[in-house]
Amino acid sequence: QVQLVESGGGLVQAGGSLRLSCAAAGRTFSSRAMGWFRQAPGKEREFVVAINWSGGSTNYADSVKGRFTISRDNAKNMVYLRMNSLKPEDTAVYYCAAARTTTGWGTPTSEYDYAYWGQGTQVTVSS
Repeated sequence: QVQLVESGGGLVQAGGSLRLSCAAAGRTFSSRAMGWFRQAPGKEREFVVAINWSGGSTNYADSVKGRFTISRDNAKNMVYLRMNSLKPEDTAVYYCAAARTTTGWGTPTSEYDYAYWGQGTQVTVSS
């Protein structure tokens, strides 16, 4: 089992930056792909970015490409999401997630490929 806790959300002006953190507890964390998803009020949860188990491969949604950066530190059981040039449309609850498998090499984009989820952290971008 993997338990995840997000932090770092808050209120920021458009054009500003924020760094989200995801702390993981579980012996198999370093063997799993990790992802960030987000959900705005009244909307469906959407994929933001994924990183493979080693940190060597990433996969970004077009809406955040060039602005967001995912990274991981397996020695610390941590995953990060650096968000730059924030826009009001980035406002959402952000969730980190751990993949179901410990044997894969990819960076899945579907929420159905993730088995473990954090509680979420609110990001609000004002105009």
